[in-house]
Amino acid sequence: MFEGFVEERIEGEGATLFTRRAERLGSPPLVLLHGYPQTSAMWHEVGPIMAKDFSVVCPDLRGYGQSDKPTSNHDHTTYSKRAMAKDIVRVMEKLGHQRFYIGAHDRGARVAHRLALDFPDCVEAMTLLDIAPTREMYEQTSAEFASIYWHWFFLIQQSPIPETIIGQNPVEFWKLKCFNQAGGENPFHPDALAEYLAAFSDPKTIHASCEDYRAASTIDTTHDDEDGKSRLVVPIQIIWAKNGAIGKCFNPLALWQQRADHVSGEAVDLTHYMAEEKPEEIASKMKQFFLHHGMNPEAVR
Repeated sequence: MFEGFVEERIEGEGATLFTRRAERLGSPPLVLLHGYPQTSAMWHEVGPIMAKDFSVVCPDLRGYGQSDKPTSNHDHTTYSKRAMAKDIVRVMEKLGHQRFYIGAHDRGARVAHRLALDFPDCVEAMTLLDIAPTREMYEQTSAEFASIYWHWFFLIQQSPIPETIIGQNPVEFWKLKCFNQAGGENPFHPDALAEYLAAFSDPKTIHASCEDYRAASTIDTTHDDEDGKSRLVVPIQIIWAKNGAIGKCFNPLALWQQRADHVSGEAVDLTHYMAEEKPEEIASKMKQFFLHHGMNPEAVR
């Protein structure tokens, strides 16, 4: 996987992140952010496609994969999307990228949302895969949503309840959760799946990922509320799974239009793990959107 990519650890803002990257001289930078309970390996096909036209950086988020898993605190700010977003900004700065595109899935897309709010000058445009805004998803929770996204409500339980249960058989938990969200199928490349399962077998990863969700239901929502009427000003493309929880339980386009000035999007006939099911299709949609919102050459570092 990731032929032509360099692997290295780069210091963020309080956590050092494992990254895979492919530098294309003179091309605009693009950071790709993964979701739960995965790693940067989810971009193993989209990343090389995008690297034909962009300088691509694929980090493991703090708490995931081979990145640092800092000790959390009582209010979960260590795993707030604000803290995770700062990691990404610092990593990109250290690579010489002051402004960049973002492609993000699941939890990574929630990090991207906060990054674009806190650091709007850093973001040229972004594509978010299969999410609606976190606060609104909690506010509009229904029995159907709770049934489909049961893990949202399980993982936020007080430590060590979910950690203990998951820790009994993390591999089986991972497969049950993710294969179920993929319509009962296994859409994952064997090498990527092996990386996911190895990473998730670490008790520190299990705890950190629970903290990620606990932060979402507490401090992240507080940060959203503190924003008041602040809106995202960067162009956003939303792509969601037609038959997944986002498509069934929410109106994602309308919800994002409440939070952002420039939103476009569409449903696709794929599951939650669309970047691994149809990487060519997702990469094509991402590329077309980014090129339409072209970066000023002077902004390319």
